[in-house]
Amino acid sequence: MACGRCPGADTARFALLALLIALYMLCGAAVFSALELPAERAAKERWQRRLDEFCRRHNLSRAALRRFLREYEEASLAGVRADDLRPRWDFTGAFYFVGTVVSTIGFGMTTPATVGGKIFLIFYGLIGCAGTILFFNLFLERLITVIAYVMKSCHERQLRRKGVLPHSSRRGSGTSEVDSLAGWKPSVYYVMLILCVASLIISCCASAMYTPIEGWSYFDSLYFCFVAFSTIGFGDLVSSQNMNYESQGLYRFGNFVFILMGVCCIYSLFNVISIVIKQSINWILKKLECRCCQRCQRKFFRSRRNVVMPGNVRSRRNISIETDVVNESDTDGRRLSGEMISMKDFLASNKVSLAIMQKQLSETANGYPRQMSSSSKQNGFSGGVGALAIMNNRLAETSVDR
Repeated sequence: MACGRCPGADTARFALLALLIALYMLCGAAVFSALELPAERAAKERWQRRLDEFCRRHNLSRAALRRFLREYEEASLAGVRADDLRPRWDFTGAFYFVGTVVSTIGFGMTTPATVGGKIFLIFYGLIGCAGTILFFNLFLERLITVIAYVMKSCHERQLRRKGVLPHSSRRGSGTSEVDSLAGWKPSVYYVMLILCVASLIISCCASAMYTPIEGWSYFDSLYFCFVAFSTIGFGDLVSSQNMNYESQGLYRFGNFVFILMGVCCIYSLFNVISIVIKQSINWILKKLECRCCQRCQRKFFRSRRNVVMPGNVRSRRNISIETDVVNESDTDGRRLSGEMISMKDFLASNKVSLAIMQKQLSETANGYPRQMSSSSKQNGFSGGVGALAIMNNRLAETSVDR
């Protein structure tokens, strides 16, 4: 497995996420197929029976009836409906359509039919969607800043109650205040909880408005809120499509406000959930990396059990962070690969031994030679000045009477 800081980790993370998404889609397809396929077959059988009854009653052939139904489907794409609905392309309807475009909802109930409209939509949607996504991201940043400000204010209020912080202390300039909020950024799970609660409240309030006005059930209204706020936009249920409503202006304004607030909250919630998913993937990769590293280390030490590695045994107490980073990152890879180490690596890994040798050189030069042990005298390793004396003392220490 690749290290979490190397480019290979991004590839591993991308591959694992693609695999999880593919498995998620396969599971979702299996569930929806099991739930919806029987209902689809039953509806198709009912429709076939009604077609047969209609053809017998009016003495029509099924081919002629099917041609008529295809013509109605084409008219329906242009905005023609059996019931009386408001015009799709008056200014109010066009503004509603533009809102579904830039918010990437795309219900599909209203679509441009002319070539000019389709070409204009391509360029208009390119800039509008990019600007709206930027607005959603800035909304999330402002939300996090507000949460941090509230947390900091609550903490300062508690300190004032305890008498630790004087009541006269006030904030400084705007720049220093923003800098002081850096340490108060809330946890990603805390933000996710707040966005979940806010999305639920907005959806429940919007459903309470849609149920009596649109004539939907409360569950269908909740379903519409999720589909619209998440910018999925199936188009099976679309608000503000009838010709007339009670308090029509107020209802359309409320519809616009609820959709705007809901899309902001759900889009921000998706961003936060994506961070949690990324953290989960990193955790999985770390677990896999630890297991693979342990296996590789066991194999490596079995194969190189009798190999002398310079500087493998180190004193951890006298090595700084910088030295430790150098030894682990720069030299370990070359040592494990069996390559020769450079003088810089050798000095870094034998820093303690070199310090002892320097001390002994200083003592010898100043006329304070080491006390010779009896074993050294017996083995004949004595005498010498400077480096020669140190070498003789080392040989005396390592020699053993046989």
